[in-house]
Amino acid sequence: MKRVLFLFFMVAALTASAQTDSTQVFRFGFLSYETALKSMTEYAQVQQTLAQLREQYQAETLRVEDEFNRKYEDFLEGQRDFPRTILQKRQTELQELMEKNIKFKENSRKELEDAERQAMAPLRIRLIELLGKIGVERGYAFIYDTDTKALPFLNPAQGEDINQLVKDALK
Repeated sequence: MKRVLFLFFMVAALTASAQTDSTQVFRFGFLSYETALKSMTEYAQVQQTLAQLREQYQAETLRVEDEFNRKYEDFLEGQRDFPRTILQKRQTELQELMEKNIKFKENSRKELEDAERQAMAPLRIRLIELLGKIGVERGYAFIYDTDTKALPFLNPAQGEDINQLVKDALK
């Protein structure tokens, strides 16, 4: 919502300044940020590294689930024969193991998100710097990310599709 309001006020301010001086025309560029990001050579490497990390977490999750299932099956098989104290001890062990497994899954999800954020940060910084350079060189008032879908219409006469330009510059 803040983006939309910011963009609205930015366009309104630029339009107002353009109306005071009828000869002044502002130009803008637009692109798909995600497409540009995915076109970077490093993107595939980052995704491969993240996929390997996900596989490791999934393998560990499967291992702990198998361990829990094994212990639960043993508990079910022996529960009729266990004395009350052993039964309670085993139930407590299963409960603790289940809680640890849930916590592990939550931590894994958070760590994967953090790893992705950290791995993608240099790519995002590089792309933002490139967009700034292109914006200055081409005299744009701003560069709009079409992925946000905040503007249902962009007048191509005042803006320029810079998708290919960015892809070429990233190679």
